Amino acid sequence: MPPILPDFSHSVKLKYVKLGYQYLVNHILYLLLVPVMVGVSIEVLRMGPDEILSLWKSLQFDLVQILCSCFLIIFIATVYFMSKPRTIYLVDYACFKPPATCRVPFSTFMEHARIVLKDKPKSVEFQMRILERSGLGEETCLPPAIHYIPPMPTMASARGEAELVIFSAMDSLFQKTCLKPKDIDFLIVNCSLFSPTPSLSAMVINKYKLRSNTKSFNLSGMGCSAGLISIDLARDLLQVHPNSNAVVVSTEIITPNCYQGNERAMLLPNCLFRMGGAAILLSNRRCELRRAKYRLVHVVRTHKGTDDKAYRCVFQEEDREGKVGISLSKDLMVIAGEALKSNITTIGPLVLPASEQLLFLATLIGRKIFNPKWKPYIPDFKQAFEHFCIHAGGRAVVDELQNNLQLSAEHVEASRMTLHRFGNTSSSSLWYELGYIEAQGRMRKGDRVWQIAFGSGFKCNSAVWKCNKSIKAPTDGPWADCIDRYPVHIPEVVKL
Repeated sequence: MPPILPDFSHSVKLKYVKLGYQYLVNHILYLLLVPVMVGVSIEVLRMGPDEILSLWKSLQFDLVQILCSCFLIIFIATVYFMSKPRTIYLVDYACFKPPATCRVPFSTFMEHARIVLKDKPKSVEFQMRILERSGLGEETCLPPAIHYIPPMPTMASARGEAELVIFSAMDSLFQKTCLKPKDIDFLIVNCSLFSPTPSLSAMVINKYKLRSNTKSFNLSGMGCSAGLISIDLARDLLQVHPNSNAVVVSTEIITPNCYQGNERAMLLPNCLFRMGGAAILLSNRRCELRRAKYRLVHVVRTHKGTDDKAYRCVFQEEDREGKVGISLSKDLMVIAGEALKSNITTIGPLVLPASEQLLFLATLIGRKIFNPKWKPYIPDFKQAFEHFCIHAGGRAVVDELQNNLQLSAEHVEASRMTLHRFGNTSSSSLWYELGYIEAQGRMRKGDRVWQIAFGSGFKCNSAVWKCNKSIKAPTDGPWADCIDRYPVHIPEVVKL
């Protein structure tokens, strides 16, 4: 038998070669500039005072030339600073913590399913199999109307859930930031599946008596990625309105979307979606620099797929019996993967170091010219980010992104623990994940965070934040009373 060759891809020496390559390419300018500076300094030291004075006189500068040069420098500096985008700060945020009375253990969920769907045993069995493999824990919560037997998904109940979630998050934000309602210049509320009249943004304005000239926006129908769409909208508004504050509220109202039929694609959301919401304060005021937690670096939005398959990946519809629910297509992960690739292609050049970009470019050229069967190079995004917040849409979503981006278990820990403790809270899940990282005391000054969200349409949106200061573990918030128990081991299957 031929001798077995060692696995060079996991060689320790190869690891150090790659580290040396990354350091060389990423610091090439400094490595070239230092010898030049040293050479110039040595040459200047060799020259005497008379030689330096004669060199200065030989340049023959006069007063007019000096004034013109100063004017040109001032003009260029003015144009640069005037055209430079305003810095957007994330001052602070607050996540809704559901009351203990809304908790839904597995036993309660399955007992209600057996009673409500007593004539549909296959639907009950399907939900049990999904719940066993979902990655959810025993402390996730559903709104009060879903606890009734049978559930009461009325408009009044849905409005009650919205008031509970949104007002609780807003009150916490006001308390943490000492923000006054009159200081809010822009209000953006996103909720995908519940869009009543009057709108949710109007409900907030009426509750807190915001100014009459406060500009409000109500976004719906954009799925779990709507939170970062709202951040992007707030950024655009703050870029053109100086000295302003924007509050973004991200939530999903579960009450009107409780499905009681027999369609499996529409039963799946019953097992995954749970109560949740977050309120975020963004500002472009320079005075917020000292207390702001993060600075917004990039927001990238990509929309993949215009065919019917992509359109119906996440869709609210009626089944044959006329019952309304959310449908999750089996093509969801395929379309999500395509959207992720588009987003990575866009954000990669903005955040990746030169070493990773060169390797990616070399592999791309090699595939085009030499051999199309070459394995494509996946950039190491761990070189660009210290923390990852992947939308906790389900265990399959987190697993797929962990494999595609070659992340470690620690990098996706925040997503898995958020899914376990709070379930899929839709557009607000990214903020529970960021709260988890802070509660673990892992956020340090200068750390970069990549938030990745998926939503209907099909969209993949991402935001990049940079930490302004080292953040101490908060004593309040949704993780305060349970962070000492996390991380926990999540088995592949929980037998019910």
